[in-house]
Order: sequence, then structure tokens, then C-alpha cells
Amino acid sequence: MIRRLAALAAVLAAARALAADSLPALGAEPAITASGISSGAFMAVQLHVAHSRTVKGVGALAGGPYYCAQGSLWAALNSCTTPTTWAPVPPVEVLRAEAEALARGGLVDPLANLASARVWLFAGKLDRVVEPPVVDATRRFYALFRPPPGNLVLVADKPAGHGMITADAGVACGLTAAPYLNDCDFDAAGELLKHLFGPLEPPAAKETGRILAFDQRPFAGGDAFAIGMGDTGFAYVPKACETEACRVHVALHGCRMSVESIGERFVREAGYNRWADTNRLVVLYPQTTPRNGAWFRDFRWSYVFNPRGCWDWWGYTGPQYATKSGPQIRAIKAMAERLAAPRSR
Repeated sequence: MIRRLAALAAVLAAARALAADSLPALGAEPAITASGISSGAFMAVQLHVAHSRTVKGVGALAGGPYYCAQGSLWAALNSCTTPTTWAPVPPVEVLRAEAEALARGGLVDPLANLASARVWLFAGKLDRVVEPPVVDATRRFYALFRPPPGNLVLVADKPAGHGMITADAGVACGLTAAPYLNDCDFDAAGELLKHLFGPLEPPAAKETGRILAFDQRPFAGGDAFAIGMGDTGFAYVPKACETEACRVHVALHGCRMSVESIGERFVREAGYNRWADTNRLVVLYPQTTPRNGAWFRDFRWSYVFNPRGCWDWWGYTGPQYATKSGPQIRAIKAMAERLAAPRSR
């Protein structure tokens, strides 16, 4: 029986290995931007602060300030999502001081880089999962670095629930329901990309690039599952980017929005791809995976309690989760570096 189980495990591992291609080296520009919804927004802000030398701008929908949870699940479920008088959002001056201490230790890039960054934030008026005061704290955190006028934008006037805000995909605007894509007649992906990059060409009427499924494991020390990530990630590659040097934007889904929860709907319907086609932009869609604690897979034990498949913004992968050493941040950065590597001849 043990031999049979071992053989089955080997077969399953081989099947996963064959299920996705390698992420290609496309000679992309090394400087990147990032955005996300919910836990993906928290992660996008973490990625930005950790690697502000190369992450030049960030978009965050329903996301809080850097290091908001400070390693506490209780804070993540209360102060940083639904704050009250008794559990307020941490003072942004305290969070800046925490980030400065990390920067002095070389665990994140110098915070001076944040002064020139472009930041686009969104808070839904009907969002009761990550409430508007949390997003306003993100605005106040970035405002501490005195960005030039116009670099820091908060959109907070839409009657939106909790989800990725789109022009025409998903559930009704005010709902909070799967697949957490909200049809608000507002193209959040387009608006944030225009803010981060400046004037853009209009989006393509129809996508003409390709969605590539790739193996995430090489970017996660060989075991993406052990750090709460899926074996397979996705990238949207416009035709022009197959032969030309393009920019890279990292788009991060939220909790309950990974491919295992809603299929490829975020990858296909969040709104980034048609803009990518006409603006020389590769969109990277890394993926988490739901975990329910200890698990034995591929002859390894790992423990991750993350049943909703959230990105780690409170410390389930370890105390360094919000720094350059954070396992998920390392993986995402490695993916972007792979896209920027010279093309093979």
C-alpha cells in the first residue's frame, strides 16, 4: 500500500509538472507596477514598499496600509478590515515607523522611493469587508511621504460592494458575492493603469494576445503549495510583447478569487487584458491556493491555515511576510525578473 501511495504521489506530481509551461523570458522592462483587490491589494502595497526601487506604482482596491496587521490575525480580521472605536486602524505614523525600521535593516527598500511613486486607491461605499476608513488609512500612509500633487488618488464615490470593479463583468455593483467581480460601469483596471503609466492608447475592442498558464513552483523554492500558492499562475502576453520589450504589471486577485475558487474569471474579466494589448503591457496573474492546515504532499509536510486562499498580509507564511524575505513576495519578484530576463536566441 505504501508503495502504491508513493507511486500515486509521483504520478500526481508529474501531472502537475506537465500541466503548465515555463514562464518565458521576454526581455521586459525591469521596472514594474502592481495592483490588487482585497488581500491582493494588501499584497500589492507590501510588494511596493518592499521593492520600491523597481515597483514604481501601485493600485489598491479595498486594501489597507503597509504592515497594517503587524503579524496579527486578530488585527487583520478587525482593525484592518472592519475597524471600530475599540479596534481602530493602527496610526499610520506607527506603520511608517515600522517600515523605517525594516528599511534600516535592509529588509525593505529605502522609503524615500515612495515619494515619487504613483498610487491609485479605491474604496467602495457599500464595502463591508474592507471598509472605506481602512483604504483612507492607505491614502494617509502614502501622504506621509509627500508625493507630488496628482500622484496619490483615492476614488471613494462609487456605490460598490467588495470586489474587483469592472465596466461590465460580474455581479451587481453593490453586492459582495462570488466571483467578486462587480459590474459598476466603471473600468477600475483601466483607470488605475492610466494613473500609473500616464496617457494610454484606448483598449482593444477584442483581446488578441494569449493567456499563458505557467508553473509557479520554480519561483517558490520548488514548492508553491508550502507557501500558500498554487502550482499554476497565469500571464497575459500581447502579440507585440512576443517580440518587443514590454512593461510588466502584476495583478493580484483577492480572497476566494484564485483559479481554484472562480476559475479563470479574474484573469479573463478583471479588465486588464484589452488595455495590455494596445499598450505593450504584459500582465502577470500569480495565484494563491486555499489551505486548511497541515498537509503531506510530494513527500513533504507543510502547514498553512488559509482556507480562503488569501495573499499573506498578516503572517501565515512567517514573520518576514511583508519584507523582501517574505516567501510570496520573493516568488512574485522572481516571476517579474524572469519576464525581464533576455530572450533566448
